[in-house]
Amino acid sequence: MSAPRLVIFDVDGTISDSQGHILAAMADAFAAVDQPVPPRETVLGIVGLSLDHAMPKLAPDLAPEDHQRMADGYRAGYSRRMAAGGAALVPLYPGIREVIEELAADPDTRLAIATGKSLRGLIGLLDAHGLRDHFVSLQVADHHPSKPHPSMLLTALAETGIAADRAVMIGDTSFDMDMARAAGIAGIAVGWGYHPARELGAAHAHVRATTELPAAIERVLAGT
Repeated sequence: MSAPRLVIFDVDGTISDSQGHILAAMADAFAAVDQPVPPRETVLGIVGLSLDHAMPKLAPDLAPEDHQRMADGYRAGYSRRMAAGGAALVPLYPGIREVIEELAADPDTRLAIATGKSLRGLIGLLDAHGLRDHFVSLQVADHHPSKPHPSMLLTALAETGIAADRAVMIGDTSFDMDMARAAGIAGIAVGWGYHPARELGAAHAHVRATTELPAAIERVLAGT
C-alpha cells in the first residue's frame, strides 16, 4: 500500500457552478446599503474570499459598518434561497461527481474541502447532491482567516495526518493557488471556474476538463 494522499477541493467554481445564487445574494448585499451591484465579472472575481474580505474589495469607498451590513444582507439572501431548496438547484460541473466518487473509492486517497462558504452553506450543498460522506475534512470560512491564508489547508493536513508533499489543492481562483503555495502543497487550477487562466500562474498544473483531474493529480504528486 502506498502512502496516503490528500486531495483538497474548493467548492464554488470548482465542484459547483454557484454563480446564480452568488450574484443574487450579492444583489441583496448591495441593496442593504442602497448601492448598485458591480458587474458580474467583478463579483465573480472575489468568489473564494470570506465575506469580510470580499465586501471591502467590492465597495472600497464604503465604511466598515456598511461592509458589515452588506455581509449580513448577503448571508440572509443566500440562506433564504438555500432554505427554499436552492441548494438542489446549484449544478455540479459535468463529470465532477464521477471524479469525486472515483477518488473516494481509492483506499489510499482522502478527500477534503477548503472553501470560503459557511459550514451551513457547504453542508446544504453537499447533502443536496449526496456528496458529504466522501469528504473526511471540511474547512470553511466560519473557522479560518480568508483565503489565501493557509490556515484551511494546514488544518486539513493536521486532521488527516498527511504530509504536505502528499497533498494537492484543486481550485479555480488565484486565492486557491496562492493558499496552496503558502501551505507548501501543490495546486491544480481548473479551467471551468471564475478566474481566467492568466491569474492562475501559481498552479503546478492546469486542467481544462474534469476528466483530466485524476491523471493530473498523479503527475503532480509524483513530481513529474
